[in-house]
Amino acid sequence: MDQMMPLHSAGDSSRAKPERDAASIESSQLMAGRRELLIRHGASTYRLRVTASEKLILTK
Repeated sequence: MDQMMPLHSAGDSSRAKPERDAASIESSQLMAGRRELLIRHGASTYRLRVTASEKLILTK
């Protein structure tokens, strides 16, 4: 995971951009064989989890 690119940069108004400009990464690459991943965003921590039915759930 040394070469991960940021999904957006500071000051980027990515919500206003068309979807084609959004960065894309395969969930398998992001999860790297894990079933759960913690994501820090500012002062908050989110948990990204793969369910038994192979869906993704993001919780705070």
